[in-house]
Amino acid sequence: MEAAARKTRSFIRRDWLMSYLFLLPALGFFLLFVAYPMLKGIYISFFDYSLRTFSFVGLDNYTALIHNTTFLKSMRNTLLLVVITVPIVILFSIFVAVSIYRKKEWARSFFRGVFYLPAVSSVVSITVVWGWIYHPNYGILNYLGSLVGLEPVSWLGDQRTALLAIIAVLITTSVGQPIILYVASLGNIPTSYREAAEIDRATPWQIFIKITWPMLMPTNLYIIVITTINTFQCFALIQLLTSGGPVYSTSTVMYGVYEQAFMLGHFGSASAMGVVLAIIIGIISLIQFKFFGSDVEY
Repeated sequence: MEAAARKTRSFIRRDWLMSYLFLLPALGFFLLFVAYPMLKGIYISFFDYSLRTFSFVGLDNYTALIHNTTFLKSMRNTLLLVVITVPIVILFSIFVAVSIYRKKEWARSFFRGVFYLPAVSSVVSITVVWGWIYHPNYGILNYLGSLVGLEPVSWLGDQRTALLAIIAVLITTSVGQPIILYVASLGNIPTSYREAAEIDRATPWQIFIKITWPMLMPTNLYIIVITTINTFQCFALIQLLTSGGPVYSTSTVMYGVYEQAFMLGHFGSASAMGVVLAIIIGIISLIQFKFFGSDVEY
């Protein structure tokens, strides 16, 4: 009996060792390129760190952010991006997914490919296309407006329209993955539920609210959290289209981190901004799990 127990423990240790050996490449990548930079950024945020100085300043970098009007404006712009973009992406993706789900297979594949194409395209190529669309003199948007008598608009050069123009681009690049996931999730809902509801003369809206929406809650939670995080981290569109202008009307916290670190050389301040952004993302993600996770069945 004792020999069998030793043999069992030996098998358990071997399985444990093999499991960690298989995990080692991914774990090493995570520790080297995620965990270490994150901890290093938190460490640097407590220092006045530039190309010439490196001195401990405690919480000064964080307190300075409270009085930094540029940072506060960037935070406001970031929150506006999230508040406007995330609900539109969710509602539009569900609408498209429900609309194409019952179509023929070739049509469903076609629409999924069309909407997913921006998600797999280069950000640079997308911004170049949108840059020409928004061009004040040669852009197709102003050309279409001129056909109905509208005056040309500097979409990316006007404080009143620049952020809305960025939001439009962000939405078009964010709906691809949610549509794919929603279509797949709709296929996992038993048809018997819908058939029973139709026998009871339920309307399509009642079927969606009482059956489809609750059954999509796991997908909803994932998409809401991921879309929120990606929107908070919006940088490439800002950097390529407006560089935060005009007058910081499109600047986001992520662009502020880039500006502070690589344009001004204030690495301590940039790290503090990154830590604040990470904390905000973490808090909002926890709130989303609290409100949407209670109805999720795993």
